[in-house]
Amino acid sequence: MTTPLLIILSGQLLLGLTAGFVMHRADFCMAGIFRDLFLFRRRTMLYALILLVLALMPLYELTRLLGLTNYPFALFGPPSYANLLGGLLFGVGMVLAGGCVVGSLYRLGGGSSLAATAVLGLILGSLLYVELDAWWGGIAKTLSFATAAITLPQLLGVPPWLPVLVSLALLTPLVAHWWRQGLLQVAFGPEGHIQPWHAALLLAGVAAVSTVLAGIPLGVTTSYAKLAGYLMLPFAPEHTASLGFFQRQGFNMIHPLFGIRLTGGGGPRLDSIALIQFPLMAGLVAGGALSALRLGELRVYFNAPLRQYLSALCGGVVMGLASRLAPACNIWHLTGGLPVLALQSILFVAGLVPGAWLGARLLTRLILKI
Repeated sequence: MTTPLLIILSGQLLLGLTAGFVMHRADFCMAGIFRDLFLFRRRTMLYALILLVLALMPLYELTRLLGLTNYPFALFGPPSYANLLGGLLFGVGMVLAGGCVVGSLYRLGGGSSLAATAVLGLILGSLLYVELDAWWGGIAKTLSFATAAITLPQLLGVPPWLPVLVSLALLTPLVAHWWRQGLLQVAFGPEGHIQPWHAALLLAGVAAVSTVLAGIPLGVTTSYAKLAGYLMLPFAPEHTASLGFFQRQGFNMIHPLFGIRLTGGGGPRLDSIALIQFPLMAGLVAGGALSALRLGELRVYFNAPLRQYLSALCGGVVMGLASRLAPACNIWHLTGGLPVLALQSILFVAGLVPGAWLGARLLTRLILKI
């Protein structure tokens, strides 16, 4: 393995470890953010999420101006109604699962059996999509918008820095107001708790460094599909090899920092996607485990009601399916696409919010029964 590849692998592992630790200490889970908003009207973590996106805007613009990242990022494409539909389903799934694709990983490291169930559901949902890929491909084409623009600045025909500057001008006073009102922190937290605004800024730094290091934003859902492929391979090797989703190599780019070519896809193989995402996933699990260990809380819990395990499994399946329909997940769109105003991400978030509201309604009526 060449030196740049070793740097990417070790860097992603370390960044994943940092993110997992911070998210565990701050309970920074996007599923929880929207669940608490709709069920309990708690907005502190939502404000922190907005701060995270806002902090990433100038960071990404700086990396673009310095030539450290591509613009737009690789793997983003023109907008489609599929982004909206995928976001809607993903919002439902992440609330039912009790954690998103990343939140489930750091909670798994902390010993949550519900998170482990959600991860299993994510793999099964990805497997389900693989079987539906040929059918969905035709539908997705009809849902595409009649534009080649990938970002809002491209659509408007303006330089990338202009909408970013406008967004900062509009949102910074709002964030400053939240800060003055004490709405970006919690008054009381458990031992070792990291305040939401601290977590937001730390995670913005992790996301920016990871994007420079890997050449693409934070994301893990393609590797859930890879894991599904690895599970299929021993039982149906010929069928696995025949599936179009596993054969495609949709990732193909020259790394702007290292100058090497990175290629990969969703198939069960050790390619550049595996190099970038598998260490990140391992780091997220290890970071959650390290945080729980240092707090003396590292233990496996199996005391949740059966209906909660069913909810976590079903929610994970819906998330796994939605992440491929969209395509990609909340962490990819919220910390990767939204800060650069990618049209796919704007549509994904527009679907994610009502989807999370619907998921919260289903959670209270079917699972919690309140």
